[in-house]
Amino acid sequence: MMLLKSPPDVKSFFIVFYAGRSFKSRIIMPMVEETTKFPELTVVIPALNEGSTIETIITGCLRYTDDVVVVDGHSRDDTVRVATARGARIVMDNRRGKGEAIRCVISHLRRPITVFIDADGSHDPDDIPALIAPIREGKADHVSGSRLIGGSSELHGGFDECFRLMGSSLITACVNHRFGVQLSESQNGFRAIRTEVLRDLGLVEDITTIEQEMIIKTLKKGYRMSEVPSHEHKRKGGVSKISLRKVAVRYVWTMVKYLYLTK
Repeated sequence: MMLLKSPPDVKSFFIVFYAGRSFKSRIIMPMVEETTKFPELTVVIPALNEGSTIETIITGCLRYTDDVVVVDGHSRDDTVRVATARGARIVMDNRRGKGEAIRCVISHLRRPITVFIDADGSHDPDDIPALIAPIREGKADHVSGSRLIGGSSELHGGFDECFRLMGSSLITACVNHRFGVQLSESQNGFRAIRTEVLRDLGLVEDITTIEQEMIIKTLKKGYRMSEVPSHEHKRKGGVSKISLRKVAVRYVWTMVKYLYLTK
């Protein structure tokens, strides 16, 4: 069982809950030089009104690749101006949500490995080398960062945080049972995937339910899924675009649909 350094809280409860299951997935944390640039890598940053944080995220990503794409949801602030000045490519989505932003960018991808990272500062670009290492080493096709292993500064305390964690844990438990895998979570937006696999998944979700859709379809199609520890930081700017109370039913329906009702 993996123990956390943080004080006991609701997150720790779910870590213990998952530790009691027979996990088969591999947790891989290879040693990679932080300053290495990866010519096979594109980093994609979905963004909506993230002008206060986007420059920092792009700068961090440019340490590892010279191909950074910001998918903008028609921001009203200076997100596009800042991203363009910092050297990112810009793709405009159709304002339907994060899932649609991810689907929009697929035709613009030029390199064999794609990383998705949030624009609000909750993910650390310095985790990118560890995230892509299983793919580069031929051990995985799709790798998700795990907050339940790496820790989270977001999933603490209030009702919304508890609700998020309970929902994520339920969905992940169902995914593990359906496919006989051992993922610790399935909802983290920080992930790496082989670009040809991403194109083959046939993604259709418009909102953040695309994250579980990606994992379920990866496993259904027989691709190799893995995860690495990744710490989730508190949002460093802007406001969350997700209302869990409004989308909770959609998350459950999406899980049931892709796990049990579609091929």
